[in-house]
Amino acid sequence: MSTTLMIGTTKGAFLLRSGDGRQSWTVEGPLCDGWPINHVIGDPESGCIWAAGGGDWHGAGVWRSEDGARWSLSKLSNGQFDEWAANDPQMAEMFGWEPVEAAFDGEVTAVWSLHHAHGTLYAGTKPATLFASRDGGQGWERVDGLSNHPSRDSWNPGAAGLVLHTIVSDPDRPGKLWLGISAAGVFATEDDGATWERRNRLSNEEGCAQHAHPAAPRDGETGHCVHNLVRAAGRDLLYQQNHHGVYRSPDGGRNWHDITEGLPSTFGFPIAVHPDDPETLWVLPLNGDIAGRYPPDASAAVWKSTDGGQSWADKRDGLPGQNCYFTVLRQAMTVDKDSPAGVYFGTNTGSIFASGDAGESWREIARHLPTVLSVEVMQQAG
Repeated sequence: MSTTLMIGTTKGAFLLRSGDGRQSWTVEGPLCDGWPINHVIGDPESGCIWAAGGGDWHGAGVWRSEDGARWSLSKLSNGQFDEWAANDPQMAEMFGWEPVEAAFDGEVTAVWSLHHAHGTLYAGTKPATLFASRDGGQGWERVDGLSNHPSRDSWNPGAAGLVLHTIVSDPDRPGKLWLGISAAGVFATEDDGATWERRNRLSNEEGCAQHAHPAAPRDGETGHCVHNLVRAAGRDLLYQQNHHGVYRSPDGGRNWHDITEGLPSTFGFPIAVHPDDPETLWVLPLNGDIAGRYPPDASAAVWKSTDGGQSWADKRDGLPGQNCYFTVLRQAMTVDKDSPAGVYFGTNTGSIFASGDAGESWREIARHLPTVLSVEVMQQAG
């Protein structure tokens, strides 16, 4: 079994590969011409890898590779560089630039998330729009059911803007999706995006911590600033890390229950769930929104629950215990399907930490990378 970690950073995509049971790792990159890459995913059946990113300078696009070495780009929009090159023939010649007709030019500035399910590749962008590709990422169409949602005018941008950062699917039911949008909340469709239901109802409002922050839970709903969203195996059990806590929904997001009690803070970005055990999950709390966004007491810990968030235990073995000021961002934690499960996370200081025992202990497997924006895993036989 080979394991590939697919890393998105501010200076391109990187691949960390292990072919010896996750003991040693090699680093490949930077890839994708050094673009800011927000999210990288892979399809273990075909070996295809997609990397999403961009920004005001590059425009928005999705890179595709069948071997991790050769990459092609599908652009959704052009950026400032394209404008400059179009008006400066010498600059265009120096960089080998050629004009590209981007189908959604002026509509989006970056691609923030990717998800592959049932033969369709989905992309979430900034500002929050969902796109779908039926040909492996070469051509794209807008999912208008979400763009035309009646609540659209009330969606408010988070600190990073109005971003569609998480896409989750049901492996057994094509067309069933959940989205996380900051700061609009969770949305769900069961008809392949034709219609969407906004699902932010809070089931235990009285027991929920109260905050004055505008993104805090109120009026019977969770805070709309969802940071990350995962689905447990085998059922519509969802978990989310929110701007103000960790929540559990046993009914596909129709009702959310606050399960933050026992954690050292209500703030954090990533959340991950065990691929086979729906009651085992991991989060990485930070000290607060405006308190620095680093581990509480500057001591790193991944917090693990084995009972669906009823109780939590801190796992610190192998992590920096003092003077630790890194941030772990929303897409920068993932879990593999080995036994015991491997858990991985990346930091804004360029480190990748790995656990080969389901999060009980940790070791640093890469360092000095650019700011890590996302970590995903792909495992293949052979």
